[in-house]
Order: sequence, then C-alpha cells, then structure tokens
Amino acid sequence: MSEHRVATPEEMHRFGLDLATHLQAGDLVVLTGPLGAGKTTLTRGLGAGLAVRGAVTSPTFVLARTHPSTVGGPPLVHVDAYRLGSALELDDLDIDFARSIVVVEWGRGMLDGITDSWLDIEIERPTGASAVESALGAASPATDTDLDLDLDLDEPRTVTLTGHGPRWRAAGWPAP
Repeated sequence: MSEHRVATPEEMHRFGLDLATHLQAGDLVVLTGPLGAGKTTLTRGLGAGLAVRGAVTSPTFVLARTHPSTVGGPPLVHVDAYRLGSALELDDLDIDFARSIVVVEWGRGMLDGITDSWLDIEIERPTGASAVESALGAASPATDTDLDLDLDLDEPRTVTLTGHGPRWRAAGWPAP
C-alpha cells in the first residue's frame, strides 16, 4: 500500500500524468471515493499522460467511454460503474480489457471473474469537506450529467494505491 497527499486539482491531474507512465495495455484501475473526491480529475491526468483523443469527462450516463491513443498506445476506457449492480453487468459492457487501459469509477466489488490483477486507488477527502454535496443538494452521480465537480475545493486528499494480483506484484507495486 502506498499513500500520497494531493493538495490541489492541479496536483491530482499531475498524479494522473505520473501514474500513466506506469500503465500498460491490460491494466485495470479501480477508483473509489465520494462525489467530488477527484476521480475524474485523476482520470483526466491519465488521459493526458496517455495522449488519448477526446475530452475525458465523467461517463455517468453512457457508462463507458473509449478514448483512442493519438500516439499508437492502448486506448483508455473510462467506466462509471455507479449504475451497475454486478461484475456481470460490467462484463456485459464488452470492454476489451486485454488491449486497453481501463479505469472504473465506483468499481470496488465489481471485479469477480473480470481479472485477477488490478490497481485499487482510494481517494479520501477531509471529513468536513462536504461543500460539494451541499452545493448539489440532494443530487447524486446518478442524476447529474457530466457535472465534473471533482476537486472544486482546494482541500487536500489522501490517495492510497494498492496493487492486487500478479501484474502488480511483478511490477513491485504495493500490495495489501
């Protein structure tokens, strides 16, 4: 397990840029954190680092977006699993896991039978940082279209990376 402090949206974006240099086709990244934690901001950084085409925005209503590489690398597949109920529903999206780098927001607990290796990233923000939810009122990720409210507040986040399975052990990444 590896823990990092990320203070601003710009740092979260840079964190994604840096992480992109370690990813390869077949990698699965699972992002966990509350609304506004920085999941989409981190994914934007990954997209920039992987030099993919298209704006990386939250795929809440389309469930998954594929961003082809502009430099011959693997595509980035960005999934929002908030509306999915199981690993079977994730599998039904027919994602090419083997030839893509797949990022799944809200995907914890949905990997049964999908893969034996993944990188789990949990983003925590301070307990008192509820201004994003207050600004949204009763809204939720399932009812708001591409609000991309990640990190509206410059409050530090704690980002914890945990590698699972043979891919991440072989790469020497932190394990639980």
